[in-house]
Amino acid sequence: MEIEAVEVVEADLSRPAHQEATLELLDTYARDPMGNGAPLPADARRRLIPGLRGHPTTIVFLAYWSDEPVGLAICFLGFATFAARPLINIHDLAVRSEHRGLGVGRRLLDAIALKGRTMGCCRLTLEVQENNRRARRVYEAAGFAQAVYQPEAGGVLFMSKPL
Repeated sequence: MEIEAVEVVEADLSRPAHQEATLELLDTYARDPMGNGAPLPADARRRLIPGLRGHPTTIVFLAYWSDEPVGLAICFLGFATFAARPLINIHDLAVRSEHRGLGVGRRLLDAIALKGRTMGCCRLTLEVQENNRRARRVYEAAGFAQAVYQPEAGGVLFMSKPL
């Protein structure tokens, strides 16, 4: 595969082909040990596209090699209060295992960064599994690092509370 053959598009979730690609790629990611280690539950599959379409800040990118969807980024617009500017949070970024290491993830990250600059965003954010060394290398090569706002406060930790 030649990286020049990869096309990244901002998804139009009203298009059935983009809906199908989003579901398929997210399910593939969910099954990965660095995702959720299990397929998307049927209920989540049913609610995903309507939920993404109904959420006012959703931004989705798809990477295609020829006509085959090979990568996905699901993002949400947020707001950085201290900068008083928007930011983009990359909630999911996935590349099919057989296409990893070929620059697809970097192409997705570049498309997101371009979108962020166009929208006047101050930064991109994401979370990554601590032991997902391959993804961490991609993110670090693209300029991501653990957030540190004040050195004496230490690095930022992502925390979660199930409801």
